[in-house]
Amino acid sequence: MLNTTNTRKVIQLLKFKNEIAVIVADGDIMPGKAQQGMIGSDTFAEEIRKARLNERVKAIVIRINSPGGSALASDVMWREIKLATEVKPVIASMSDYAASGGYYLAMACDTIVAQPTTITGSIGVFSVIFDLSSFLDNKLGITFDEVKTGDVGGLSVTRPLTAVEKSIWQKRTEDIYESFTTKAADGRGMTADELRRVASGRVWTGVQAKERGLVDVLGNFNDAIDIATAKAGVSSDYKLKYYPVQKSFIQEWLMEMEENTASRQLKNELGEHFKTYEQLKKLKEYQGSQARLPYDLLIH
Repeated sequence: MLNTTNTRKVIQLLKFKNEIAVIVADGDIMPGKAQQGMIGSDTFAEEIRKARLNERVKAIVIRINSPGGSALASDVMWREIKLATEVKPVIASMSDYAASGGYYLAMACDTIVAQPTTITGSIGVFSVIFDLSSFLDNKLGITFDEVKTGDVGGLSVTRPLTAVEKSIWQKRTEDIYESFTTKAADGRGMTADELRRVASGRVWTGVQAKERGLVDVLGNFNDAIDIATAKAGVSSDYKLKYYPVQKSFIQEWLMEMEENTASRQLKNELGEHFKTYEQLKKLKEYQGSQARLPYDLLIH
């Protein structure tokens, strides 16, 4: 026997020929494919590209909840968003925070909507290169020899950077910051000098960001949808569709069970060192040039 409630829902969805694509960017920004709690630049860029090329999609809303992450990955996604804005409205909807790489995504959009309390801005870049030589030598008794053909060797955590390598990384970091601020200024209709006065890693609330021209509208997700539908001219004929496609409850539950089982086994083996392992695993994400908040936010 057919479920009449579900049937009505299907008929209701089918009658709308237009679509508003909601692309969710939730978590740290990393290169590659998306993982649980991480925004993968390859996955995100692919979803933006598909929404841009899909004629049924009349507007795109990017729902951002991110402290940032890899500067390169942020730039890859920024480019796809810019391409999308050339053919249809793209609206940024900021959740609890959209900072550094999170703001990188928003600044490419036509309109930025933030909640009054959204942590935003933090337009800044830093680079991290780990040196574990003392730990490996003094704690574990492991030493390394290196053979190189020039003054600049391959990056390695087994030795400190040379003066030449430090200068190269400093120049690289400054170039990325220059690119970040230039693109932000262009997206916000500011001069580079005006933008840099509110950049340099400074963090703002949504209200403060609007006062400084970094945000267009104070509002929630529904306000962002209203702006998108109005710009697309489909206010009474559209359906929302979320990307990447959300996993079913069963899929999420099975993945969580698998992760918890593996985590418990590792915790039993490592004992008191498990917390150190977790911290080191997270620190690994910081290697290289980062457009992210330099600290973790816990929002209750």
